[in-house]
Amino acid sequence: MKRFSFSLQLLLGLLVGVALGFVARAGEVTWLADTLTEVGKIFVQLLKLAVPPLVFTAVVVSVANLRNVSGAARLAGKTLLWFMVTSLAAVAAAIGLGLLINPGRGVTIATEGAKAVDLEGAGTWIDFLTGIVPTNIVTAFTELNVLQIVFLGVVLGAAAMAVGEKAEPFLAFSRSVLELVQKALWWVIRLAPIGTAGLIGKSVATYGWDLLAPLAKLSAGVYIGCAVVLLVIYPVLLSSVGRVSPLTFYRKAWPAIELAFVSRSSVGTMPLTQRIAVDRLGVDRDYASFAVPFGATTKMDGCAAVYPALAAIFVAQVFGLPLDLGDYLLIAFVSVVGSAATAGLTGAIVMLTLTLSTLGLPLEGVGLLLAIDPILDMIRTATNVTGQLVVPVLVGRAEGRLDTAVFNAPAQSLDEAPAVKAEKEQELVSA
Repeated sequence: MKRFSFSLQLLLGLLVGVALGFVARAGEVTWLADTLTEVGKIFVQLLKLAVPPLVFTAVVVSVANLRNVSGAARLAGKTLLWFMVTSLAAVAAAIGLGLLINPGRGVTIATEGAKAVDLEGAGTWIDFLTGIVPTNIVTAFTELNVLQIVFLGVVLGAAAMAVGEKAEPFLAFSRSVLELVQKALWWVIRLAPIGTAGLIGKSVATYGWDLLAPLAKLSAGVYIGCAVVLLVIYPVLLSSVGRVSPLTFYRKAWPAIELAFVSRSSVGTMPLTQRIAVDRLGVDRDYASFAVPFGATTKMDGCAAVYPALAAIFVAQVFGLPLDLGDYLLIAFVSVVGSAATAGLTGAIVMLTLTLSTLGLPLEGVGLLLAIDPILDMIRTATNVTGQLVVPVLVGRAEGRLDTAVFNAPAQSLDEAPAVKAEKEQELVSA
């Protein structure tokens, strides 16, 4: 496999998974379907295993690193502003598409048996806001509440900045843990071609196209909406604001986008996203160490903008509830302000629940969409990760923290682990 690039390995895994999934489904090969399911499950579990220490240490270190960055407050403000601007553009496109295709009109689907999804701390804005602050530090990590972990990381990172030199042992420990987790997670990422085959194969073998039939317009709408964001909104911003080539951007960012598509986890893709941002796209390392971790946990154009907007329109039309201009403005508001609720993990159920409850729509609508959620989540997560790379490029270009020579240079190989690459660079400097 060393003869093939990492990107090609991912593509081969994708094709093999699709083929095996069709064989398992068409031939009713149970053992093959079970094997694909277990392979994909183990890969996702390995990614999730690293999430708590990765998110916590990355946020702590990234916040603390801001003290080494000139104009840190301005950089942080611009990053958050672009997070909101791109989310607003994405949700506007999704609402327009929803009004055009009417995804729920004419859909005959039984709603009597649908049940509201019981998500503690996700039903209302009060639940969401109070859920940010953990009642117990340990449970925030053991229950994998990424939003609470981010909160703890921000608070301790800011406290470390305020304390100064006395906090250096804590920051040194956090940096060390972050390096260890990233190294271990890189080994997991190198297994992504195998995990890709399992995840895609399991989806094909389990769902096929049967479940898409009654929800075809919504499914197509989500993919088309994400395609509009990926192929229209982002390229326009990259060329007009960033003054860089969208084709070069996508060619270099493709491995992260592809891994996000199959893993359905922005946080799990984060080490690869950050490496591509620095080594391939030329974003300043100190700035990227802040922007990428925060983007991986809060920047969700697919899960928090495109999908909730289309799904809310779908649910309203299925249940025969009209939406007015105020409702569409509420959808936009929830998408821009509440995207942190998605927390960078697989799925966008929390964000959809928050949107429906804000609009006063039946939460039973969530239950109608759970069956096809894994299929839709792939394109949503790919859109999320792309946006998490677009914003650092835009801000970096505007603030003189984007090395255009690196951006325009041939793409560097991703076959070596980051630490190995750093050691070789150090040897060259010493020589």
